[in-house]
Amino acid sequence: MKKNLVLLGMMGVGKTTLGKIVAKNQDLQFIDTDFNIEKNNLMTIAEIFEKKGENFFRIEEKTEVLKSLKKNNCVIALGGGAFINKVIRKSILNNAVSIWLDINIKTINKRVKWNNKRPLLNNSDNEKKLVKLYKERKKIYELANYKIKCDDLSKNDIIKKIEAIYENN
Repeated sequence: MKKNLVLLGMMGVGKTTLGKIVAKNQDLQFIDTDFNIEKNNLMTIAEIFEKKGENFFRIEEKTEVLKSLKKNNCVIALGGGAFINKVIRKSILNNAVSIWLDINIKTINKRVKWNNKRPLLNNSDNEKKLVKLYKERKKIYELANYKIKCDDLSKNDIIKKIEAIYENN
């Protein structure tokens, strides 16, 4: 039985979009942990942050990710901050194949600019906030088993790289 494949990285990098395609191509189940948290709480992530706070969200996130990791034959797309949690990270590194999808901040900023679903951004100085978040998270994202620098790659090229990594593990 193969390990689960976990996609991690900053918001807007394409974890969900790419994960769905890879899961379909590899005949695996796709899990988007943020989507499941929204479904379980009947609220968007932004509403959870606003009404219940980031701490509540992080507890929900830890529960959801650890539950997802117990399943088999899955591609799991993490929320941008999930891998920062030591318990989540340890479980992923011990039980899954993790890939950091890395992309430059300008591209992320373009992708998330008009998206009000991002609770850590509020459309004022987003690029500064993204740079700060990236700097904080980069050291931890680098602990993933693999890194794909997505800047100059097409979606299909990224998918091929993800699938090659998965097939070789």
